[in-house]
Amino acid sequence: MKKKRYRLVALVAALLIVVSAPTHTGAAQVVFADTSDKPVWRVMTDEKLIALTFDDGPHPHNTDAVLAVLAKYDVKATFFEIGRNIELYPDVTRRVVAAGHEIGNHTYHHPHLSRVTDETLLEELAACGRAAEVTVGTVPVLFRPPEGARTAERGKLLGNEGYRQILWSVDTNDWRGRSAEEISRVVLRSVKPGDIILMHDYVARRFQGAAALETVIPALQKEGYRFVTVSELLELGTPLSPSW
Repeated sequence: MKKKRYRLVALVAALLIVVSAPTHTGAAQVVFADTSDKPVWRVMTDEKLIALTFDDGPHPHNTDAVLAVLAKYDVKATFFEIGRNIELYPDVTRRVVAAGHEIGNHTYHHPHLSRVTDETLLEELAACGRAAEVTVGTVPVLFRPPEGARTAERGKLLGNEGYRQILWSVDTNDWRGRSAEEISRVVLRSVKPGDIILMHDYVARRFQGAAALETVIPALQKEGYRFVTVSELLELGTPLSPSW
């Protein structure tokens, strides 16, 4: 009864929360994500918990640079990896997992989901899952859609296949080649408990992610924040889903 009452309170509170979406102009209403087919962009929590996520890897150099900083501050993170990159750099993925980090599915070729059929999407997911299984012995169930593209119909398809869609609430836009100072400033001025931070360990332009982490992590730890994987964040808080 107590658990049901808590969930009801959480639902009402979540429906009343209005926050600014980092990749959206204007306000985005947040709703309680009570089913597996809803995308999650952050969680509601009273604890100072935060999840760092890295997309598009593994990369032969950048990922190791990120791993070094995470190890320095004893931080765990989630890496949403592309299947073909796992096959190109399997040892890097092995190092990610060996260090205690979590990996998620980011498709095999990184297609925009509006341009592929349901059948192709499932093939992309399966191919990435196979690459991960061959490399580290596990098949990721967390899924981040490339560029955040999603629809309600695709959500149901993914839920039926056992995947959980993970978005983000803080977008560093580091893939644009931003400086470490710019990346750090975006995170530190907007972060709050329960946030999921989007970064990349594979970028086409200059990579400043590792340098930014040298500022971001100790600053937030000093404020009392604890870094957890996405799976841990989902367990410790109430998942929230954007209505847009």
